[in-house]
Amino acid sequence: MTNQAPTTEPLSQQETARLLRLATYASTSVALLLIAAKLAAWGASGSVSLLATLIDSVLDALASIINLVAVRHALTPADREHRFGHGKAEALAGLSQSLFIAGSAGFLLFEAVDHIINPVAVKSVELGIMVMIISIVATVLLLGFQQYVIRKTNSTAIRADALHYKTDLMVNSSVIVALLLASVGWPGFDGLFAAVIGIYILYSAREIIITSYDHLMDRELPDEDREKIKALVLEHPSARGLHDLRSRHSGTMTFIQLHLELDDHLSLMAAHKISDEVEERILSVFPGSEIIIHIDPLSVAAQEPVADFSGIQNS
Repeated sequence: MTNQAPTTEPLSQQETARLLRLATYASTSVALLLIAAKLAAWGASGSVSLLATLIDSVLDALASIINLVAVRHALTPADREHRFGHGKAEALAGLSQSLFIAGSAGFLLFEAVDHIINPVAVKSVELGIMVMIISIVATVLLLGFQQYVIRKTNSTAIRADALHYKTDLMVNSSVIVALLLASVGWPGFDGLFAAVIGIYILYSAREIIITSYDHLMDRELPDEDREKIKALVLEHPSARGLHDLRSRHSGTMTFIQLHLELDDHLSLMAAHKISDEVEERILSVFPGSEIIIHIDPLSVAAQEPVADFSGIQNS
């Protein structure tokens, strides 16, 4: 999954913190509400596909609680021991979520196979379908708010949380189909759909793992973003080149570093002014980023070994 920089105007730190906290509170509340409803429906019906979506909601609640703690920690200002802030707490939360997801998928697959081999008639189909419809409506409303927060903050933790609820839409819809088929045909449809849901949940964990791992390992921004940064720098009439462009993403913060090549005869004040103007150009496209620009005289830059890895593809 690529990490796109937010395209909206930069928010204040207070507004960003407020949105992230609201998103975590909303997601936790919705997950707890759905757990209660699905637990009642599963107890009445005995449906393993309902059990599948109940497990999924329990995981959503656990993940949301982890996110709540992680976001609070990630928003802690930089301190003496953590000069780059605490943004990687979000990536750690993402990895924790993926472990919960993988474990639940394994348990669900075990239960699903047992119900396929030994089908059990499903009861209280109407109650199960009603709970699934309520779940779909609540999930759509939550996703709408989460997508708004992601656009504003580019939060990794909220993006991972939203992924859970996107899979929930498919899960809840498939449970409705499973309940209907199991009630009018072969009861094994219930277990079959649960197995498919388990495999999909397991697959969805892969994306969270990749994104979290990339952030923890300081993966470069996507190639298109790096090329955009280069173009912004070279648009300045005084820029003669750049090298050693480095970038990474941590929580809601993007870090960009580069060496800016300028004419030898420029005064320190003139070079500093150009550097500030280049920084403003980059911030206009990547708002809220932390940018460090090192100024190199053009003649010196030509003699330095270039450590730019732009030729390596970000696959």
